[in-house]
Amino acid sequence: MEPSKQLKIWGISLLVFILLLYVLRDMLTPFVAGMAVAYLVDPLADKLEEWGLSRTASTSVITVFFFIITLGGLSLLLPVLTSQIVGFAGRVPVYFDHIREVAEPFVRQLFSGVTESDIKSMGAGAAGFAKQAFGVAGNILQRVISGGAAVVDILSIIVLTPLVTFYLLRDWDLLVARVDGWLPRRHAPTIREQFKLVDQTLAGFVRGQASVCFILGTFYALGLSLIGLEFGLLVGLGAGLISFIPYFGSILGFGVSIAIALVQFNDLMHVGLVAGVFGVGQIVEGNFLTPKLVGEKVGLHPVWVIFALMAGGTLAGFTGVMLAVPVAAIIGVLVRFGLAQYLISGLYTDQSNDQK
Repeated sequence: MEPSKQLKIWGISLLVFILLLYVLRDMLTPFVAGMAVAYLVDPLADKLEEWGLSRTASTSVITVFFFIITLGGLSLLLPVLTSQIVGFAGRVPVYFDHIREVAEPFVRQLFSGVTESDIKSMGAGAAGFAKQAFGVAGNILQRVISGGAAVVDILSIIVLTPLVTFYLLRDWDLLVARVDGWLPRRHAPTIREQFKLVDQTLAGFVRGQASVCFILGTFYALGLSLIGLEFGLLVGLGAGLISFIPYFGSILGFGVSIAIALVQFNDLMHVGLVAGVFGVGQIVEGNFLTPKLVGEKVGLHPVWVIFALMAGGTLAGFTGVMLAVPVAAIIGVLVRFGLAQYLISGLYTDQSNDQK
């Protein structure tokens, strides 16, 4: 078959696949979640097989323990987190008022040479920008919620996700072998190599970064709670969970924690302790956790991750958010492959003109 016809067939197949994902996005949440869990724990199933258990027994043990631990943790943390979320929402105006009182003298001194009309103009521009930013974030959040748990019954997610995880994990190697058998024989080695790179990227980012986020979230939550910071559990876990975007989670958690500490405590010692928790967390993450668990060659830039998450949430709600990082990894690998092919092609080296 001619390359142009092959490209056309693959292009049409890709478009049909994307269209099906978009049309079925409201019912795919438990299936995508089950696939993600199966991918995360597949190495553990392989390890149990090496120790003598059958694939079915390994899958059963892992699935049961994973969901028992997950549901047990949620049952313990959810009531506390719910009360802290409600309390934090009620205290936000107090934090803003206090920060404004502290910052107002510095702002006045900084803009002492600026006229009042210019200040009003800058304020109006900042307010417009903030309104637009909050509007975009609100729309994305609304799409995420409407595309996820609000449309699909929560009970169906709780029931279906373990079942999907079990069957996918049990048949994972068979599915990989079957997909490999469908590859065009001429290009199979190249496609296998690209899939291997995608797997390495996902393993480094998803499995490694998930471990980093869990460890950091636990550390921040315990550290801030021991200091006595209000809503320390909520802020610490939140900062850890969004640490998959490098520095973003720590910076956001640090800013929120310092704002709470300035309002809550009357001394700088506690503020310094809060800053110390995040300082130690960053040192441990940068020197130990990320190099050991994630590695140096993940290949997913933070800006690319943020864009993928926002695009996924806008296009397909919660399902799109879950698919965002894998799709970003695949696109990144394909772009690097295409760029490598371009750099060795005559289009880049211009060998045809040299030969003339």
